[in-house]
Amino acid sequence: MDANYAYVIGIAVAVILALWIFLIELRLKKFFRGAKAKGLENVLISLGEDLKKLNISQKETEKYLETVEKRLKKSVQNVSAVRFNPFGDAGSNQSFSIAFLNELGDGVVISSLYSREKVSVYAKPIKNYQSEYILSNEEKQAIETVGS
Repeated sequence: MDANYAYVIGIAVAVILALWIFLIELRLKKFFRGAKAKGLENVLISLGEDLKKLNISQKETEKYLETVEKRLKKSVQNVSAVRFNPFGDAGSNQSFSIAFLNELGDGVVISSLYSREKVSVYAKPIKNYQSEYILSNEEKQAIETVGS
């Protein structure tokens, strides 16, 4: 009887080991299926090379994003318009002041004064939300609206 049990246990262990080897073989075939490598070492070397390329690409992307960030700070990001009537009792709100500023508060404010006889247009440079030229209340309002 003991020999029969040993024989049955031995066959069961052999079947389990054969099944286990078969499953490992399937996993390895699946792992190597897309690779043109002949062994695990070549796959690992290929993955290492891909990782180096990915790191280089990441550094290039970071460098590019830094330049984009610098350019973005200098681009016009904020626009504010104020319409008004400069003459009080005559005309309507045909005059305006528009501020075009970047993230740093640099840019220009453009004003147009409308009257029946003529239209005058003025542009004043803005640096850090300030101008070296005297600003009208409407120009100040347009700049403050952008700054807030």
